[in-house]
Amino acid sequence: MRRIGLLGGMSWESSIEYERLLNEGVWERLGGVASADLIVRSYNFAEIERLQAAGEWDTAGAMLAADARLLQDAGAELILLCTNTMHRVADAIEAALDVPFLHLADATADAVHAAGLDAVGLLGTRYTMEGDFYRGRLTARGLSVLVPDEPDRTTVHQVIYDELVQGRIETASKAHYLAAIDRLIERGAQGIIAGCTEIELLITGEDVPVPFFPTTRLHVQRALELALA
Repeated sequence: MRRIGLLGGMSWESSIEYERLLNEGVWERLGGVASADLIVRSYNFAEIERLQAAGEWDTAGAMLAADARLLQDAGAELILLCTNTMHRVADAIEAALDVPFLHLADATADAVHAAGLDAVGLLGTRYTMEGDFYRGRLTARGLSVLVPDEPDRTTVHQVIYDELVQGRIETASKAHYLAAIDRLIERGAQGIIAGCTEIELLITGEDVPVPFFPTTRLHVQRALELALA
């Protein structure tokens, strides 16, 4: 089993899901008392959120890259960044490493292609929905990516920061998300990407009438394939 290094805590609500799913996945495959071999760097998300809001992405990238290197030096053989939004600095992290860095958008694109789709709706933070670092990675793989129009885009972003990262799951917010998803489907989305790890705490595939791509689970599944190969 390869040792996996996790850059988490962005937010801890979602990175705990990474740890749970990785451990459950190892147990399902190996049985007995087997569990995942993990090294975790969990951040104070308030510090990360401040850098995001200030646009200090280079500073955030240097910090995450340095800590990814520390995970590698501590024995990690595969690195996961447990957040979609901070993949904006994935290039800096990958450049600091000699071990594999598993990009979340690549695992997602593979799943969309496997489902035979070429047009998807993307939900996430405003940084993810409006930036090119994530959408561009998907479009480079031949996918057409739709994001919500306003005011849906603002609502999706605010629910993440005002509720989900604080552990609040609100019925009204779920209804807002489902309405935004319906509008993306009307515009041609054949499937929906939960492009923020916390969204999976609010919405599941059972809630959505088209294929649903939960990025945390997809990322974990690919990591397990590599770690247990």
